[in-house]
Amino acid sequence: MLRRLELWFRKAKAQEILSCDRPRPVQSRHRGKAALAPHFILSTRTGPAACEAPDHPPISHNPDNCNMAGHNKWSKVKHIKAVVDVKRGKVFSKLSKELTVAAKNGGSNPDLNARLRSAVIAARAANVPNDNIERAIKKGAGELEGAAIEEITYEGYGPGGVALMVEIVTDNRNRAANDLRVLFSKNAGTFADAGSVAYQFTRRGEIRLEKGTLTEDAVTELALDAGADDVQDDGEDWILYTTFEQTFQVASALREKGFSPKSQNLIYQPNTTVTITDVEVGRSIIKLYDVLDDYDDTQAVHANFEIADEIADELS
Repeated sequence: MLRRLELWFRKAKAQEILSCDRPRPVQSRHRGKAALAPHFILSTRTGPAACEAPDHPPISHNPDNCNMAGHNKWSKVKHIKAVVDVKRGKVFSKLSKELTVAAKNGGSNPDLNARLRSAVIAARAANVPNDNIERAIKKGAGELEGAAIEEITYEGYGPGGVALMVEIVTDNRNRAANDLRVLFSKNAGTFADAGSVAYQFTRRGEIRLEKGTLTEDAVTELALDAGADDVQDDGEDWILYTTFEQTFQVASALREKGFSPKSQNLIYQPNTTVTITDVEVGRSIIKLYDVLDDYDDTQAVHANFEIADEIADELS
């Protein structure tokens, strides 16, 4: 509710600015990173100053969710990895599993299942063949024979005290747990009991919009009208954050207004983050992250670390 109010005040302030007759000095401001998983976001915002005030406050004020804006290089590493994953066909596999799980939990009719509808849109955007989409949905709905799959979230710690949440979709819970335990132990990590890490994260929705011609004021008003809680600048995209329950409704509202999300995901957003300043620790945590992300049953990995600028070039 507080973020919604802050968005409303930003909209009101924007309208006040536009109605001001005096020339507006342009100032810059930088906000810390509020979300690290799964995209490790740099939140740098630039906009006009108010006519009467030197600078109006950012949308989010919680210092526990913010770090220095300079710790951002890991997002570039993740972008490169995402491109490689596409070439490997991993995206097809993950999207198919999401279709199956969505159909299993909410039924096979996209019109009545918001999560499935979003999964279908994402699969089509990634050029997943229609036959694959239909087969994945039928599997989830029980119309095709095969082992039942389930969603599980495992927890653990990595080098430097980094907390990790690993979302798994598997047809064998025991095998997945044993595999992850081995992956953690062989890569300087610790497989943790349920609940020992989860309290450090908040389940939220993350929606990305291509910037295009959208200004900060315009996207703030759009986010407010669609029901989002927060907006951040990720360089190439605008990122809208929502409550866990409202993710798909907000994405649908954006489409109705003519803005198709680049992506929409349910994430585990860290309440605080750990900045890695040691090169060897950085290499170790990135290796562990990649090993977990490359595991066949992994859907997403969420972590609470950032890479400091001074060591980022050595790790890329």
